[in-house]
Amino acid sequence: MSKAKLAIALSALTVTCAVWAVSTAGAAHQRIVRERTQTRSSLSPIGLRDDKGRGLLVDAWINGAGPFSLVLDTGAGLTIISDRVAQRANLQSTKSTRPLVGGLSATSISSNQETKISKLALGTRDNFVSSRVVAAVAQSLPGSIDGILDPTQVFGSLTYSIDLPRQELVVFESRSQNLKSTTSNEGAVVPWVKVGGSNRPFVRLDSGQLALIDTGSGFGLAFSDNSAQRSSNQGKQNTIHDLGGGRVETTRVEAKSVSIGSLVLRNVPTDLIRGAAPGTPVIIGRRALYPFKLTFDPVARLIAIETSEH
Repeated sequence: MSKAKLAIALSALTVTCAVWAVSTAGAAHQRIVRERTQTRSSLSPIGLRDDKGRGLLVDAWINGAGPFSLVLDTGAGLTIISDRVAQRANLQSTKSTRPLVGGLSATSISSNQETKISKLALGTRDNFVSSRVVAAVAQSLPGSIDGILDPTQVFGSLTYSIDLPRQELVVFESRSQNLKSTTSNEGAVVPWVKVGGSNRPFVRLDSGQLALIDTGSGFGLAFSDNSAQRSSNQGKQNTIHDLGGGRVETTRVEAKSVSIGSLVLRNVPTDLIRGAAPGTPVIIGRRALYPFKLTFDPVARLIAIETSEH
């Protein structure tokens, strides 16, 4: 088993005084097209719930026990369940050789245990994921969260889409999607940039910066304090608690507009993060992503961002 560190930054955040809003998308110049055959996997479409205090939730059954509420988090880098869930599902934990490095702050997650989930069902108790899932076991998680689900890890080479307005997760056979693009005004297809040994979905902004597509974050745009210039137009400060029990301070600054490929996001609510762990990337969270359906193709290493048809 690899001894590479598994980054679990940016997931399952508890935000004080959180406000949820839709950022404005400007004109894009691509239409997403796929080959005619779009074969869904054996998984049925999975319903999601957008919980203001906890995040984007999916019901899960583990070895027949449940339902449990897992946060759907593209930015996690690893699937995590609480020790309480592991006990209820009669899972055996073993010591992990892979150290966990987690949260926005420098406080580490107090867990060196992992388990193998042989039967994981999502959405309904008979909607089973085909592969065995390795999950870290944490002693506790914030609030009433039972765990964190990283879809890239769970679905492997399969393409999946997260339709935020429709609150739906759909899994496809990877090679049936074959994302392409033509000129129109509905979205963009951009490279899925790989950073280090991580499969977390990074994209490159027009500024040249790398940004993490993070459905586990309630931010619009977020920059660590040393990766963005301070703004003279600073607003309300908040405290965010992360998975490791640490906390960071955020300050609302002037809204920014950014481009991801040909897609322009205008006037996105923007925060500066103070006290974040070194190497914290730019975050694109749900407040910026809400109008869109996101499709992740891990084989072609492409990400499609398009207006939802809800």
